[in-house]
Amino acid sequence: MFKFLRSGVWLPLLGLLAGLAIGFLSPLQVPMEYSKYLSVAILAALDSVFGGVRAGMEDHFDSAVFVSGFFSNALMAAVLAYIGDRLGVDLYLAAVFAFGVRVFQNLGAIRRHLFHK
Repeated sequence: MFKFLRSGVWLPLLGLLAGLAIGFLSPLQVPMEYSKYLSVAILAALDSVFGGVRAGMEDHFDSAVFVSGFFSNALMAAVLAYIGDRLGVDLYLAAVFAFGVRVFQNLGAIRRHLFHK
């Protein structure tokens, strides 16, 4: 069951735990005008984390693909939200929908993998 931890997929889980600890323990307050950008960036990052865990469980995890996808997804989602703000259109909702669907697909695949083992 925990074979995927030996394959190097511990990196996304460690990053998720470290990010949660930093977020809960730091007194940092995000201004309301940046909340859209941060929310889509967090959702994109979660998509990468769950995708990395899924890839590890399916024995095709690549840390370079994970790290590059993590940062490029988060950056692209934030840029999309910013462009939408500048145009007066809620483009961030497209990123929320796309990454939300992927998060649930990855969670479903992880769940299926755990129950079939």
